[in-house]
Amino acid sequence: MTIKLIALDLDGTTLNNDRIISPANRQALEEAVQRGVNVVIATGRTFSALPPDVFELRGIQYVLTSNGAVITDLRTRETIYENCIAPAAVEQAVELLKQYDFMIEAFTGGGAYIEKACYDQIKKTRRSFRHVDYVLTTRQPVDSLYDFILKHREHIENINVNFENQEDRSMMREVLGKLSDTTLTTSFDHNLEIGGATTSKAGALKELGNILGVAPEEMMAIGDSPNDMAMMRIAGMPVAVGNAKDEVKAIAKYVTATNHEDGVAQAVRKFVLKG
Repeated sequence: MTIKLIALDLDGTTLNNDRIISPANRQALEEAVQRGVNVVIATGRTFSALPPDVFELRGIQYVLTSNGAVITDLRTRETIYENCIAPAAVEQAVELLKQYDFMIEAFTGGGAYIEKACYDQIKKTRRSFRHVDYVLTTRQPVDSLYDFILKHREHIENINVNFENQEDRSMMREVLGKLSDTTLTTSFDHNLEIGGATTSKAGALKELGNILGVAPEEMMAIGDSPNDMAMMRIAGMPVAVGNAKDEVKAIAKYVTATNHEDGVAQAVRKFVLKG
């Protein structure tokens, strides 16, 4: 099998536990680019939350963000594909979420937005069940988040619902799963992510494959969480990092080292840079 495209999840996969791309991962990926392989970031993050390391990787041209809702060409900064939540589904989700009191975030236009009161509380106390610095540096506070979401209902990439305890998360998985014209996935133990009816990393990856002339069987997809499973299922070589969820490992053809042990580099050297 000749791999012509490598699709990489970020958190828990390409980024190590220090939230950076290790020198070993960077070197392997840049060697793959030099051999003509398309190295593509495929993340649940929105564009503005991409870490600087992504932009410093030489040869990276395309990023799939918000679980495949958007494809951006890094060379031109143009959006070449968008698959957002339908406006009616956005309205339905807002009406449902208003009945609860969870930390909600909305992704639109490449930005990540959060209720100002919630943001200010985290900033003041430096306390949260989430990574404080990550929230403060990647989220933009707005007054009345739900009004903001409805104002931008035509281009909502993702609605992220965060939970402090697993009981609430389990309960809301059932509730949110009943929303029409949406998909529900997760990339962290503390969240659920609402996307469009046909939004997925797999859908965006297929679209990019059509643009680049790369068939799914010529792709390697590496991930760790449920939101990576769709793209792993379509890829000819699905790879799970050693720290991946068991359900993710179950669909992988190969389980590499963990994200903190340069698992991406190991897989790229084994299947792409071999010989």
